[in-house]
Amino acid sequence: MRIASACALVILTSTLPSLAANRVVAWGDLNYDLSFPSVKAGSLNSPGIAAGDFHSLALNGDGTVCAWGSDTYNQTNVPAALFGATVASVAAGNVHNVVLLGNGTVAAWGPAPGQNGDYGQCSVPAGLGGVVAVAAGAVHSLALTSKGTVYAWGANFYGQCNVPVGLTNVRAIAGGMYHSLALKQDGTVVAWGDNTHGQTQVPAGLCGVAAIAAGGYHNLVLLTNGTVVSWGGYGLAQIPVPDGLSNIIAIATGDYHCLALKSDGSLLTWGFNSYGQCNIPASLTNIVAIAARGSHSMVLLADAIPQPAPTLSIHAVAGSVVVSWPLTATGFTLQETFDLQAGSWITLTKAPTVLNNQYQVTLPAADHAFFRLTQ
Repeated sequence: MRIASACALVILTSTLPSLAANRVVAWGDLNYDLSFPSVKAGSLNSPGIAAGDFHSLALNGDGTVCAWGSDTYNQTNVPAALFGATVASVAAGNVHNVVLLGNGTVAAWGPAPGQNGDYGQCSVPAGLGGVVAVAAGAVHSLALTSKGTVYAWGANFYGQCNVPVGLTNVRAIAGGMYHSLALKQDGTVVAWGDNTHGQTQVPAGLCGVAAIAAGGYHNLVLLTNGTVVSWGGYGLAQIPVPDGLSNIIAIATGDYHCLALKSDGSLLTWGFNSYGQCNIPASLTNIVAIAARGSHSMVLLADAIPQPAPTLSIHAVAGSVVVSWPLTATGFTLQETFDLQAGSWITLTKAPTVLNNQYQVTLPAADHAFFRLTQ
């Protein structure tokens, strides 16, 4: 806050917050619109948000984790051991969570040992380190190391934890209901686990893959040319990809529905819509990350960062007062009050003129007045 005086008037200017308030919005079987001081956007392949079946995670910019939604299996009870730790990325299964810590180790929580729903998905292998990415299937967990190798643990009903022998040079991983995906450095994809709907039958000749996503019984991959390929099924309209889908920069999939973010910021959905998970809310802008699981979809929005309020200038001209500020500062409104303690600010409706790269407003002179710009 800065106060200056001239010609018996007091000019008050204020500085607006320099950080954006990030919002996480979800729809479908779990609806919310929450604001956070700062959520880590992460990368398009590893966003700072994650969707479970009936719970969600968000990674704050300071490395702390927020969890909300159903806590039937302890999935929103962030372990106390993580309170002082720095988390680098998050992943959510049906009722469990897996997070990558800044030191390359992994933590997981959800069903307690022996609890209904516990399949060992929270039992991180002893000595696991050097991890660069994590993923979660319905009831199994995955970790990718800096050496390009993959670890898997948890439920192994269909061999989803049986990492193919010799699998190396992996750069991304994804977990479906009971199957797993790996994206290799050469842009090819390897899949293993449940194949009851063809979800581990990678299309012949598939290459040039930039990102992967695993759904309930289907998969999506984003190609380097901005198009999307899918395979698998279950007969709920998540396959095939909509005609003409292009310019895609991020993908996500729930159990039976899909999301795709276009380069122009628009979002597309398709598939099973039993809970409205494909009904995109109006006025979603500045989407920086997408996620889905079960029957709900979620996005991270980066609200516009307000610019600092500029310094006002003032001078008297023939019984009037001219208030001016730089032309580069747009979207501000001039307000006036005669009593700072009362705080009764009045928005001045007189439109500013432009002169010498400045906005300026000419007002009647007053013995004592305060002015500020708001956005």
